[in-house]
Amino acid sequence: MASTLLSSPLQGFTDFRFRNAFNHYFGGIDTFYAPYIRLNGKLKIKQSYQNDLLPENNTTLEVIPQVITNDPDEFVYVAKYVQSLGYKELNWNLGCPYPMVTKSGMGSGLICNPNRINEVLDKAHSETDILVSMKMRMGYENAQEILSAFPVLDQYPLKNVAIHARIGKQLYKGDVDLESFEKCISSTKHKLYYNGDITSVSAFKAIEERFPKIDHFMIGRGLIADPFLPSMIKNNTTVYPENRWTIFSEFHDTIYQQYDAYLSGPTPIKMKMLGFWEYFAQTTSNPQKTYKAIKKASNPVKYKQAVKQIINAEMKLQSSS
Repeated sequence: MASTLLSSPLQGFTDFRFRNAFNHYFGGIDTFYAPYIRLNGKLKIKQSYQNDLLPENNTTLEVIPQVITNDPDEFVYVAKYVQSLGYKELNWNLGCPYPMVTKSGMGSGLICNPNRINEVLDKAHSETDILVSMKMRMGYENAQEILSAFPVLDQYPLKNVAIHARIGKQLYKGDVDLESFEKCISSTKHKLYYNGDITSVSAFKAIEERFPKIDHFMIGRGLIADPFLPSMIKNNTTVYPENRWTIFSEFHDTIYQQYDAYLSGPTPIKMKMLGFWEYFAQTTSNPQKTYKAIKKASNPVKYKQAVKQIINAEMKLQSSS
């Protein structure tokens, strides 16, 4: 049975521009999750969130919208909004580890509050007919928190629960906790998806062998660092295509042009691409040197020169190996 691969949403990275370009140049992802909608107490959806979910911006791929909230009314509002666009499912983010989110009792900071989780799910299921799925960590402070939340989750017809096998407090540091993830499998009736540190074909295979009952896997940062990873997993190969860097170059230029048209001025596009290169650099032959070269590029002309030099150097290395 072939595994289903999902793109885990990353705020600031995996919007529709990235998703469409990724799908076009690399493929391998069955379903993309959109970065979360956050309302901040106002029942109004920001234009950037609206653009991200517009059907005309997502014609070639399957996308599932996501919301981050601890408020039942907000959840219902977003559910009805995404349904008006034709979406049938809404994913609820109880995974975000960042302190500015968790301190306000959202994301992974909500897992320790089963009563509030129940209030949101109760209203969602009694006032809408949207299909609800979950994206969670195993807790914020410790991995027991999710075990206390499962009895609440098990009362509702959730589509699935995707679990990043860390606690919120870890952010993205330290190892994934596979033993605690294993406990989750036997602690709920829901279908579980695995997420966390799938950064190579061998890492994927190790997870797949460890958890034979899991057939849906989410890839987050690993997919940005190595955009070929999902298709390589699907094709069961560790060999990159011969034109690897040509494909990457075309993908890079596509997203650069689109973000440049959307963002105003050289500073925002520089910061945007610098964020991407923190990941892209990881699969070059010299990550530190690569990232340093991008960081040093002080204007768009120098940036483009730096990218060209990096890609040419990688092409040479690939052809000589």
